[in-house]
Amino acid sequence: MKARVHVMLKDGVLDPQGEAVRHALGSLGFDGVEKVRQGKVIELDLAEGTTEDRVREMCERLLANTVIESYRIELV
Repeated sequence: MKARVHVMLKDGVLDPQGEAVRHALGSLGFDGVEKVRQGKVIELDLAEGTTEDRVREMCERLLANTVIESYRIELV
């Protein structure tokens, strides 16, 4: 089983990387992009029997800084 953890900065937290991407897109002629939020995806190969609750615990303790980031778990 695999899990993908999508980690994003929470709304209201400044995202300088996202702003740099937005600016670069404009410089390349891609108009109309008003906002970009940068995130990360962490893919985990899990042993049989690993639960979503266990993955959530991994997120809370290491994979996401829950003060400034939110996350979403996708089991595949």
